[in-house]
Amino acid sequence: MTIESGPSYRQANRRKYLTFTVFAFISLVLDQITKVMARDALRHSGPKVVVDGYFDLRYAENPGVAFSMLQDIPGGMLSLVAVGAFLLVLYYLRKMPVDNRRLHVALGLVGGGALGNLVDRVLYGRVTDFIVWKARWGGRVHEWPAFNVADAALCIGVGLMVLDMFRAKKDSPQPA
Repeated sequence: MTIESGPSYRQANRRKYLTFTVFAFISLVLDQITKVMARDALRHSGPKVVVDGYFDLRYAENPGVAFSMLQDIPGGMLSLVAVGAFLLVLYYLRKMPVDNRRLHVALGLVGGGALGNLVDRVLYGRVTDFIVWKARWGGRVHEWPAFNVADAALCIGVGLMVLDMFRAKKDSPQPA
């Protein structure tokens, strides 16, 4: 019996998929709950200042992708890209070693974020955004484009993947 087929490997492999599923599910559910709340509370009332000059809640409908980019691409095409991205995440997860927990979490966040925005695109034809970060410099207030929990999960997941790549590069043996 090889290590890849023994009971401990199967248990670790199940843990890998469970970790992915938990993080994907949590990010998807939080995204959808907060979008429902944003549509109910912000759609007709206007923005809500949370921290003056730094953080607002403002309803926006985004036909594009994260942070209002690529708004001229048809929604059907973006839905196909989201499905393809999710399938790529599943493929990558399948190939991932069972002991790389950070990447299992990262892929769960990316998968959940992709599904969260896909749900909006399928149900409403556009994505609900509502979080607006601001920064003050040069005597002016600068705003980051509105985003949502799915976008945040995607960014955190990709950030964890980048950290893992740097860590793997640092840990790999260097030529003499």
